[in-house]
Amino acid sequence: MEDEQRDDDEDERDDLLGGDELEEERDLDEDAEGGAESVTIEITGLSLYTHHGVSEAEREVGQRLVLDLRLDVGETDATATDALEDTIDYAEVCQLVALVAQQRSHKTLERLCSVVADRLLGDYELEGVWVKATKPEPPIPLSVDEISVEIWREAEE
Repeated sequence: MEDEQRDDDEDERDDLLGGDELEEERDLDEDAEGGAESVTIEITGLSLYTHHGVSEAEREVGQRLVLDLRLDVGETDATATDALEDTIDYAEVCQLVALVAQQRSHKTLERLCSVVADRLLGDYELEGVWVKATKPEPPIPLSVDEISVEIWREAEE
C-alpha cells in the first residue's frame, strides 16, 4: 500500500512538472545519488586599498583595487557533513588575499594576480584558482570604467 501511494505521488508530481523540469529533477536526483559533487567557491568584490602600479606615484599614494576569486575546491565532504573544517573558509581566504595584496607592491596586476594564485594554491588543497584584479579608477588620460587582469591557474599534480 505504501509503495502504491509513493507511485501515485510520483505520478502526480510528474503531471505537475513539465518535461524539461522533470528531466532536470531526475538529473539532480541522479547526481545526488551518484556520489561526489564538485564545489566552486566564488568571492566577488573584495575591495582593498593597495600600492600597485607602474608609476612611482601609484605605488606611493596607492589606490583601491577590487579582487574577484574563484576557488575550484573539487570534491568536498562539506556537502554531506555541513562542517566548515571539511571545506575552504572563505573569510580566511579573504584575509589571506588582503595580506598578500597589501604586503608588497607590484608594478603589474599580472604579477599581483600570479602571486595571489600561487599563495592560494600553496595554502589550500585546490584543483584550480581564478584571480581577477580590477582598478576601478585607472590612472590613464582617457575615460575608462575600469581595467582588469585575470589569471587561471591549475594545481600541479
